[in-house]
Amino acid sequence: MTEFNAACRLCPRLAAFLEAGRESHPDYHCAPVAPFGATLPKLLVVGLAPGFHGANATGRPFTGDYAGILLYQTLHALGWSSRSVSRARDDGLQLHGCRITNAVKCVPPENKPTPIEIRTCNRYLQAEIAGLPPATVILALGAIAHGAVLRASGLKVGAAKFAHGAEFILPGGRRLIDSYHCSRYNTNTGRLTAAMFAAVLSRATELARA
Repeated sequence: MTEFNAACRLCPRLAAFLEAGRESHPDYHCAPVAPFGATLPKLLVVGLAPGFHGANATGRPFTGDYAGILLYQTLHALGWSSRSVSRARDDGLQLHGCRITNAVKCVPPENKPTPIEIRTCNRYLQAEIAGLPPATVILALGAIAHGAVLRASGLKVGAAKFAHGAEFILPGGRRLIDSYHCSRYNTNTGRLTAAMFAAVLSRATELARA
């Protein structure tokens, strides 16, 4: 298993995209984005990948982008985050008993990683999940994160079907809960409302703190 590597260049397309990003935005992080939060969390939130002008810019998951607005608001309301707004890596925000990561650690062009990039990066998620306490609850934001968690847990991607609010037991007893991703598209179209997201995260919180 492989721990997070800030200098990873295993995916040529993503490495080239980061290089181009550093040239056009020299003040951006433009490197693999490390997980953020508790080392031994009760709740692990797994997103898709860093956004170019969000986590890729700030160097912290869901920080500085639209998707992080609802996520951090809801985490704060449920006692997982010290603040409701995540602006920058040095803003003082802390997570309590929670950790946020992504299925793919580098920003992909058009926010769309390829299947081989998802598989290649899975080694890092596998190492993260292997080190989790058995009672940890994993919240997957979207179908790609759902499949990545299954693969990282030693299962086939099709072993369980993604559905908003669905719950599964993973090997070792950990629980996986699915939610639609809190992206701008999903929230603007009403596919995911704040109430829907709060309900799923409340359920994950109930299980994680049981």
